[in-house]
Amino acid sequence: MTSLTDRYLAATLRSVPVARREEIATELRASIDDMVEARTADGQDTAAAEREVLTELGDPAQLAARYADRRLYLVGPTYYLAWERLLKRLLSFLPATVGVIVGAIAAVNGDAGGAIGEGVVAALMVALHLCFWVTLVFVVLERLNVPLEGWTVDRLPEERIDRQIPLTDTGAAIGWLVLVIAYLPWQHHRSYVPDGAGGDVPVLDPALWSFWLPFLIAVLITNIGFEIVKYRVGRWTWPLVAVNLLLDLAFAVPVLWLLLTDRLINPELVQRFAWFREGDNLDIVTAVVAATTVLVVLWDVADSIVKAYRSRT
Repeated sequence: MTSLTDRYLAATLRSVPVARREEIATELRASIDDMVEARTADGQDTAAAEREVLTELGDPAQLAARYADRRLYLVGPTYYLAWERLLKRLLSFLPATVGVIVGAIAAVNGDAGGAIGEGVVAALMVALHLCFWVTLVFVVLERLNVPLEGWTVDRLPEERIDRQIPLTDTGAAIGWLVLVIAYLPWQHHRSYVPDGAGGDVPVLDPALWSFWLPFLIAVLITNIGFEIVKYRVGRWTWPLVAVNLLLDLAFAVPVLWLLLTDRLINPELVQRFAWFREGDNLDIVTAVVAATTVLVVLWDVADSIVKAYRSRT
């Protein structure tokens, strides 16, 4: 029957280079014997002393890694900061960008219901691939000991910016605006009734294309530019609050006016679906859409005011 020391040596030597096994075995066995002997000299039982010594030496695989100078981590301290910076930078915009593009393409191609789902799935898949491949590259760099450029004071930022508006928020806002812009022409060309029931019926009144829908699209495009400017500034300021209020009103006021004067929803859609003509259903839909629009505007304006107040110098 082999002793605990023999079993410990076998487990350790299994993971070290063959050329060094005999040397390591001799050195390690001598160390174990000396440590056991020192304990037994103080009157401790040999078996108990052997068990304690091997326990103190720890996991044989970890000991073997030290003998073989093998790293037991994916990305060590030399490469960790570079890995973290690159991964954060890529994750801050690339998944959201791909998700918005995929969602917009799905919406334009007629899959409005699944556009958001496809965009979210695409963003998650891009994020997973980024995490895997970036980490894999740095694992290879770690194992090959590829030198990285050393840090110098020249890499210090010119000035410290207390960024209140992260890139992720800007990406999400622009993505939402792009989807809304894509939806307006999409709904005009897609059917909302079963085949054979009379053809395509847009949700919004086609007469609005003479002015109001192009106007609303222009407001949304201006909002995209505003989001970019807001990100470059990095924080809410009172001029930005004022511009944000004007853009919110430029979109919400026409929508509310058209809605409350029965000019927003396509009359043919109301006639096609009996549900709209039952009781107060159409009035309820109008009230819900109007209330939601007002609440969203109030929330957005209040949020910008609070953030501008907090970031005041």
